[in-house]
Amino acid sequence: MPIRVGILSAAHVHAPSFAHAFKKSPRAEYVGVWDDDESRGLKFCAEHSGVFCKDLHQFLNTVDAVCISSENTKHRALAEVAAKQGKHILCEKPLATTVEDAEAMIAAANAAGVILAVAFPCPFSPAFQKLCARVKNGEIGQILSVCATNRGTCPHGWFVDRHLSGGGAMIDHTVHVADLLKRLLNEEPTKVKASVGSNLYSQDWEDTAMLNLDYASGIFATLDSSWSRPAFYKTWGDVTMNVVGTLGVIELDMFGPAVDVFKSGTKTHSQAGFSSDLDRLMIEDFLWAIEEKQAPMSSGEDGLAAVRVACSAYESLREVVT
Repeated sequence: MPIRVGILSAAHVHAPSFAHAFKKSPRAEYVGVWDDDESRGLKFCAEHSGVFCKDLHQFLNTVDAVCISSENTKHRALAEVAAKQGKHILCEKPLATTVEDAEAMIAAANAAGVILAVAFPCPFSPAFQKLCARVKNGEIGQILSVCATNRGTCPHGWFVDRHLSGGGAMIDHTVHVADLLKRLLNEEPTKVKASVGSNLYSQDWEDTAMLNLDYASGIFATLDSSWSRPAFYKTWGDVTMNVVGTLGVIELDMFGPAVDVFKSGTKTHSQAGFSSDLDRLMIEDFLWAIEEKQAPMSSGEDGLAAVRVACSAYESLREVVT
């Protein structure tokens, strides 16, 4: 029997991809959307099918699981309501904007006996999995350092409203690579220092974010998590990692497999990727976890670990000011 799945808010730019993946999955029955912005929810349903419901509790009665793709600061409240009604949860990243909220979401899911997964598609990348396997096999010896990036275009909208997003580029893009580093290194950083700026848009939110992460093992990593790509850039952004070891270096360009696209009669330049559909792999893992009563690839605890890194980065800025 298919798992009935609904989306809680169409606010996030990834919501269409999630809806598409649920509709394509033989494990799922895509129901529709609840949204606290009725016009946004109705528009989403018109474009991606499904029903719209403006009553949250009524909507939750029609589904077995939900995908929370609301504004970041609304994650906790939606997750607690969904968990209380016994619904499994896939939550967009960051899991929360504070450690306290992330811990509360995990506690709510545990108390209700439901799965809480985090929307981290990058661990499903075959390239990243191959990187981890090669490191584990000792091909580059002992890791010394990692230089990583998650640079993209600014999504604007609520993403640049701190009351809804929790920050700027740093809260948006740090968590993906923080999660990848934890999986690769099998440890969390003991110290995080950040530098931020507004070098592209000159606003009161950061579009530039550079992090330095120190680990107990002696490894250090750098992470550029900036919205440094202009709106007319050929692609949304990147995820890269240069892993330096005592015996060599491995370079990862997760979304590198792509072809350049030039439209006849125009000056537009874009890229069409041909790598794996990571969102669909992530959705299938979430549905499998529900069916098999197993832990998903990215659990609430994984989301919490990434939130800790982002929050530590912001805290380091306050320490510099004081």
